[in-house]
Amino acid sequence: MKIVISCEGAALNSSFDEHFGRAAGFLIVDLDSDELDYLPNPPDEQAEQGAGIIAGKRVQETGASALITGHVGGNAQRVLDAAGISIYCGHFETAAEALSAYRAGDLKPIHDVSQGGSR
Repeated sequence: MKIVISCEGAALNSSFDEHFGRAAGFLIVDLDSDELDYLPNPPDEQAEQGAGIIAGKRVQETGASALITGHVGGNAQRVLDAAGISIYCGHFETAAEALSAYRAGDLKPIHDVSQGGSR
């Protein structure tokens, strides 16, 4: 199973990025093999709006079944929900901290973006 964590670098000690659509990138963690991959989220110069939708499609293409981020907007949530990707929101210092909370079962999936970044 793969999960995606919005963060600022390609390692577990990278800073967590709370802004899903405009995150620097996404750390892809294969929970079965502990392999890591990184997907940069280059800003789309044309997209003043719709960054969350674009990021949602990028995450969908990873084959992940879960996303950990700080905040996700309504349009991005619809893309992720349609792809069957569970969304977990929280506030963390690093990607490792987010992964640890996920593995410990401390995160609850959100079903409405108004639930925000609770943990």
